[in-house]
Amino acid sequence: MKKLIKETDLQQLFLDTRNRTRKICEPLLIEDYGPQPEKFVSPPKWHLAHSTWFFEEFVLKAYDLSYKEFHPDFSFLFNSYYNNLGDRIKRDDRGIMSRPSVSQVYQYRYHVDEAMVKFLQKSPNQEIRNLIELGVNHEQQHQELLVYDIKYILGNQPLKPVYGRQFIPDRIQGDLDWQTIEGGLVEVGAKGNHFFYDNESPRHKVYLNDFQICSRLITNGEYLEFIEYGGYQDFNLWHDEGWSFIRGNQLSAPLYWVLRDGIWYEYHMNGLQPLDKSLPVSHISFYEAFAFSQWAECRLPTEFEWECAAPFINHGSLWEWTNSAYLPYPGFRKVKGAVGEYNAKFMINQMVLRGGSLATPPGHFRKTYRNFFYPQERWLYCGIRLAK
Repeated sequence: MKKLIKETDLQQLFLDTRNRTRKICEPLLIEDYGPQPEKFVSPPKWHLAHSTWFFEEFVLKAYDLSYKEFHPDFSFLFNSYYNNLGDRIKRDDRGIMSRPSVSQVYQYRYHVDEAMVKFLQKSPNQEIRNLIELGVNHEQQHQELLVYDIKYILGNQPLKPVYGRQFIPDRIQGDLDWQTIEGGLVEVGAKGNHFFYDNESPRHKVYLNDFQICSRLITNGEYLEFIEYGGYQDFNLWHDEGWSFIRGNQLSAPLYWVLRDGIWYEYHMNGLQPLDKSLPVSHISFYEAFAFSQWAECRLPTEFEWECAAPFINHGSLWEWTNSAYLPYPGFRKVKGAVGEYNAKFMINQMVLRGGSLATPPGHFRKTYRNFFYPQERWLYCGIRLAK
């Protein structure tokens, strides 16, 4: 996480990031800030407050003796999962909080922003600047989650309301082509002075066999062929756990696909639209991505295959499921204290995604970035790239 960044540059990065979060929320009605339709969804109001809490708790309360806490209850309300920092509300309860109001949450952001700018002008040491940079990247991650959650909140309403014309994937051009990658002993993982998360290191060597990777993502039209074949009814294509998941939840299509009078539609931020077969298929679970790859007589790439192929493939507008479990790299050591809870304790039962999405903030597109989600999760912007 080391990067030698000037105070003025860091201050501008901080302010730009804080402003972008507010911009994402601008199209919302006040009523849109509070719903939590599922446990995995966090209300926009909570994102606004939690990303602010991070700077207040990790930086201002820890290192600025002149700082005055905004509200004594906010640490309890807006701590996400940091056990080292005390009690917190249950994740399921984030949507029941009508208080504090949206207005008060924005006042909280202004209070912390003002204090952070003053603190940055005091030339904090490199260790604190690294922590602030981590906080900026943390908020940028929440910007992407905020987009996922807004789409889920709106897209699961009866009227499928419009957010705007942002965050809509680009159409895919061209046939499926294959790029051959020569295997061997290769180095993977992050290195250098640029920012990266602890889970991207240490850099180490892995052995890869020769493989081929698809030049582009799978389209809606190609996935529709899988559906029409009966892919959701053929248990031979699925992991047992995935088969149980789709059967138990009665799934027969990607999230946000709607079948009306024999015609498929798909919800985007601009509302419910006829299914565009040239868009990349999105909002599918790892289970569905795996089943499709089996039907196509291919497979999903491993995360290290993806990393080595990254310079030679076209990057889409979706995170790409890999066939790699989210585990620590050889030699990984967890940082002590609350910061050590950021990534390490989630290294179990999740799958790695690589690349980036149309909701990913600038600076997070790097070939070593390891995103991770549970295999059943579908509300993120994710898609399929095949390998063989």
